[in-house]
Amino acid sequence: MSEELLRDLLAEELQRELPPAVTALAVQLAQRANGEAAAVLFYGSNLRDARLDGVLDFYVLLDRVSAWPGPRLAALANWLLPPNVGYIEATVDGQALRAKYALISVAQFHRGVLPAAIDTTLWARFSQPSCCVWARSDADREATTDAVRQAVITASGWAADLGPARGDALAYWRALFANTYAAELRVERSARGDDLVARDAERYATLLPKAWRSAGIAFESTVEGQLVPQLSASSRAAAERRWAVRRRLGKPLNMLRLLKAAFTFDGAMDYALWKVERHSGVRPEATAWQRRHPLLAAPGLYRRLRKLNLLR
Repeated sequence: MSEELLRDLLAEELQRELPPAVTALAVQLAQRANGEAAAVLFYGSNLRDARLDGVLDFYVLLDRVSAWPGPRLAALANWLLPPNVGYIEATVDGQALRAKYALISVAQFHRGVLPAAIDTTLWARFSQPSCCVWARSDADREATTDAVRQAVITASGWAADLGPARGDALAYWRALFANTYAAELRVERSARGDDLVARDAERYATLLPKAWRSAGIAFESTVEGQLVPQLSASSRAAAERRWAVRRRLGKPLNMLRLLKAAFTFDGAMDYALWKVERHSGVRPEATAWQRRHPLLAAPGLYRRLRKLNLLR
């Protein structure tokens, strides 16, 4: 029953109504995979703030990573270290939209949200609010919902292991995100996790006890509204050792992804030009060759931007 309650809560969240332009862009992304896209998830600050400016964030779940058009080297890199990332610009109903998208296979996504996953990125990200903006079928939508439910369960388990001996639900989430942010390469300030929890405090407070029950974690609730997970000292010590492995490997994994993105980022030149336009108000033009070879073109583009006084 507890698993059904958690799943129903997340299913409702994943099916929230979104601006039609977001759905249309998700459909465009799905169509690129020639029928092998299973679902598209929308997440991030634009979802939280209900805005369409800036860059939208999507995850595209594929039957096979090789189904996405592009060189075989990119597909191999995605198979070894998912996800690959890309950037797209599109005009929908007269509105210019920009989005970053991440590509991952359904199997990789399901493995990445399990407690045994060494990489914390997927389950930490999708324990936060997201929306399944497009699904190929009801079965694909249900499978995606199950994966997001598992992400929340995994996150809640680590929250119990890494959080206080007792506290309100939000204290466990804050402790969790403090640890996941510390394990990843992040440009955000250290209090970013606290901000995320505060923004959706009611959601996180509701999710935690339901997720603990689904995970089989026994706990007590005090009259003061505090939660006390029933974890032994040996269990906490073992969890700390497991987390230490993730903490040591988190930043190197992130660095490897950044290096991989230098060779596989689809639309890298357009993304770089948009960043220049956003900060300077000027949109430089790029040739077809520069778009095909962004790394080779980078030194020349840099000199050009300096000459135009667009870089300091």
